[in-house]
Amino acid sequence: MAAPKPRSGRSTSLRDSIDSEKLEGTGSWDALEWTKVEHVTRSVSNANLEVFLEAERVIAEEYGVVLVNIDEAGTLIVTNFRVLFLSEGTRDIIALGTIPLATIEKFNKIVAKIHSAPRQTDKTPSQRLLQVIGKDMRVIVFGFRPRTKQRRTIYDALVRCTKPARIWDIYAFTSGPSKFSNINPKVRLLNEYFRLLGDSSSCASMEIIENGSFSSSNELWRISNVNYNYTMCQSYPFALIFPKSISDPEVLQASSFRARSRLPVVSWCHPGSGAVLARSSQPLVGLMMNMRSNADEKLVAALCTQLAGGRMTQRKLYIADARPRKNALANGAMGGGSESSSNYFQSEIVFFGIDNIHAMRESLSRLRDYLDTHGATSSDGMSSFLRHGGWTWGGGNLSSMSASVSTLGDSGWLIHVQSVLAGSAWIAARIALESASVLVHCSDGWDRTAQLISLANLLLDPYYRTFTGFQALVEKDWLAFGHPFSDRVGMPSLSGSGDMPFELSRQSSTGSFSSSPMRQSSGSISSQAHSPSHAQNNYSPIFLQWIDCVSQLLRMYPFAFEFSPTFLVDFLDTVLSGRFGNFLCNSEKERQQCGVSEACGCLWAYLADLRSSEGRSHAHYNFFYDPSKHDGPLLPPAAALAPTLWPQFHLRWACPAEAQDGEVEAQCRKTALKLFELQKAKEIAEKKAKDCMDAVESLAAELQKEKQVCNSARNLAKRASKETAAIKRAVESLGCKVQFASSGDCAVDIESNPTKSPQMYSASRRESDEKSDLSVSVTVVDDVASSNPVGRVCEALCPLRTRDGGCRWPDAGCAQLGSQFVGLKANFDAFDRLSIYDSYFQSD
Repeated sequence: MAAPKPRSGRSTSLRDSIDSEKLEGTGSWDALEWTKVEHVTRSVSNANLEVFLEAERVIAEEYGVVLVNIDEAGTLIVTNFRVLFLSEGTRDIIALGTIPLATIEKFNKIVAKIHSAPRQTDKTPSQRLLQVIGKDMRVIVFGFRPRTKQRRTIYDALVRCTKPARIWDIYAFTSGPSKFSNINPKVRLLNEYFRLLGDSSSCASMEIIENGSFSSSNELWRISNVNYNYTMCQSYPFALIFPKSISDPEVLQASSFRARSRLPVVSWCHPGSGAVLARSSQPLVGLMMNMRSNADEKLVAALCTQLAGGRMTQRKLYIADARPRKNALANGAMGGGSESSSNYFQSEIVFFGIDNIHAMRESLSRLRDYLDTHGATSSDGMSSFLRHGGWTWGGGNLSSMSASVSTLGDSGWLIHVQSVLAGSAWIAARIALESASVLVHCSDGWDRTAQLISLANLLLDPYYRTFTGFQALVEKDWLAFGHPFSDRVGMPSLSGSGDMPFELSRQSSTGSFSSSPMRQSSGSISSQAHSPSHAQNNYSPIFLQWIDCVSQLLRMYPFAFEFSPTFLVDFLDTVLSGRFGNFLCNSEKERQQCGVSEACGCLWAYLADLRSSEGRSHAHYNFFYDPSKHDGPLLPPAAALAPTLWPQFHLRWACPAEAQDGEVEAQCRKTALKLFELQKAKEIAEKKAKDCMDAVESLAAELQKEKQVCNSARNLAKRASKETAAIKRAVESLGCKVQFASSGDCAVDIESNPTKSPQMYSASRRESDEKSDLSVSVTVVDDVASSNPVGRVCEALCPLRTRDGGCRWPDAGCAQLGSQFVGLKANFDAFDRLSIYDSYFQSD
C-alpha cells in the first residue's frame, strides 16, 4: 500500500494558497489524496492480534481508510465492543480513532462535494466521509476510497452494533465476569450504612441481606428494610436510613407525597454533631402549593432531631432545591413544586438555580464543537490549517483570536460546573459550621440531587477522598439511589426496544456555533446522522459533569485526595465504554433483575487490578496525597470556586500537546521513583556491607579458635617431648640404646652373640597427637653372659618365660603388666599398639 503524501508537502502548498489568497477550488477535504491509497488484501482480523479483548469479535473490516484528524492511513475495524483504527505502517492502535461503541453519541455519513476553480477542468469526485461524535469530547472523521462500498460496510456495522435489540446483547454480558468479578454491591452498600451509623461490630453478607435481618441503629437513626422488595420505591435501594422515631408504616404513608415515591432519606450523618444530609424528590404540592402531608412533615422534622443534655431538641433545617425558582413553580402545574417554609418547622428554602438535563446536554455539545473547531487535531477538512496555526489563531488577527477564545464562555459549561460546586460548598458549610441538617432535592431527585449530595459528601468526609471511599460514594449516591445511567449515558435499558429518533443534521444538536471559515467556503456538505443512544431525549452528561466538579476540587486541594486526575479520566472512560456492568440499567432493581453482578465484570475490580500492577507508583495514585493536611471538611470560599477546563479530559483529543496537565506530577512521580530505586539500592548495599562485616567477624573468631588450637597442640607437643626424654632415660638405664626418628619406624637390635651380626627387628609405630608423632627406635644388645639387666629381671620375675630361656616380649604378659616388672614409668599403651609378631623373635 502506498503511503499517504507527506504532511509537510500538503501544509506547505496550502499555506502558499493562503498567501496568494487563491482559495477558490481549494476544498475542505481535498488536502487528502485519496487515490494514493491502494487496496490491501491481508486480513488483520485473521491475524493473531493481541489488541482484541476477551470475547471481542470482528464485525467489519476495511483497509486504506484515512483518519482525517491526523491524516493517518490505516485499517478500520468494527468489533462487537469498539471501533479500532490501526496504523498502516506500524499496525499500532491509534488512540484518537479507537472508540468504544457505547462511547459513540452519534455518527453521520457526510458527502463533501468540492467546487472546482473557474479554470479547472477536471472534476474531483465527492469525498465519502464518516463522522463519529463521542461522549468523551472527541469528533473524528474517517475518509474512504471513492467508488467503493467501504463506508456503507462500516456504517451498517455501526448501526447493528450500537443499537442492540436487547440489553443482553451488549459486550458487558458477552464477555462475562472473567477475572474482574466482585462481591454483590448490596453488601458494600450495607457496610457503608454500618460505617455511617458508627456500627463497627456489624459486617454485611448476602446471608443477612437475603434474610432481611440487617436492621441496625444508633441513638438517632436506623436502617430499614421497608423497601426490601422495591415495592415502596422502585428507584431506591433495598435498604434505607430513616430517623429512629419514624416507623415503617409512617414511612410508607409519607412516600406517597413525593414524586416517584422518593421520600426523604438520610445520605450522610455527621459523626460528631449528628447533623444529616438527606435527599428526596420534589413534593407534590400542586399548582396552588396548598397540598400537605402530615407524615412527610413529621419525617422531615425528625431529620432535625439532636441530642442535647440527654434530651431531644430541634436544629435548623435547610431545604435546598437545586432548580431555578421559576422551574419549581412551573412544575407545580404538573402536580409538583417546592416546600413552603411555613409547613416545615425551623426550615429555610434555598434555590440553587441549576439548569436541567437538556441544558447540560446542549452545553457540552457546544463545548465539544468549540474544541473541535479551534483545536489542533480538528475533524474539519482543512485540518492542515488548524494544525499549523491557521484558523486556530483567528487567521492571524488578534481580535479574531480573542473572539475565538471568548466563544468558550458561550457554551455555558463552566458556568454550570460553577453552580454545582457553589451549591455543594454551601451545603457542606451549613452542616460543618452551623451543625444544621440539609434536605436536597430537584424534580425527581436523581440528577442534580445526586450531584449536590455526592459532592457535599466528598467535601465533608475525608473517607470519600480515598479509593475505597470514592467507590462507596458512587455506589451509594449514584447507583443505589437510582441515577438513570442507561438513559443519561445512552445505553440500552431493561425494557428498551431501541426506538430512537434519527437526527437530521449535526447542527440540530450542537447549538449555534457556526462552521469554521474553511468549512463554509469549501463546498457543499450533506450529512445523514444516526444516534445510537437509547431514549436520546433523556441523554445528558450529568455524571460526566460531576466528575468534572471532582477534578476541580482536586485542582484546588491537591493534597486531599488519594486518587489523581488520571484515575478520574480512566474511571470516566471505563464508565462510558460500557465494558463492565456496574453502570448498566437505571436502578438497583433493574440490575438485580438482569443479574448484572453475576453475569458481567466489575469496573472497580478492573481499576484495582491496574493499580496493583505498579503499586503506589501507579498513575492513579495522587503523588501529593497527604491525609494529615486535610483530615476534616473542605470548605472552599466563593472566590476559589472559579472552574477551568479540565485539560486531561477536555483537551486530550482536540489539543493533545496542551492536555499534559499532570506533567509536573508525572515528573515528580518519576523523580520519586528514581529516589525510591536509589534508596532501595542503598539498602541493598548496606545489607551487603553488613554481611561482609559479619563474615569478617566470623573469620576473626575462627582464626582466634585456630590460634587456641595451635597453642594447645604446641603445649601437648612440649609435654610429649618431655615424656619421650623421660622414657629414653629410663630405657637407657636398663642398658638399651634408644633412638628417636621422624620416620615413624621402630628398630630393635638384639645381639645374642658378639661375634654374630646383630639381628634387626623393626616395627612401625606412630603415636598420634594433634600436632606431633612419636617414633621410637630401640636397640637391645644381648649379653652372652646374661649380664643384661633386662634378662636378669626376666629370669627372676617373668612367669611366662619359656623353658629354653626364650622370651616372647612384647606379646608376653610383662609387656601388659607394665612397670611392676621393669621398674620404670613408660607409655605402655604405645607399646600395646606395636605390630610385632612372635615370628620376629626366633628362639636360639
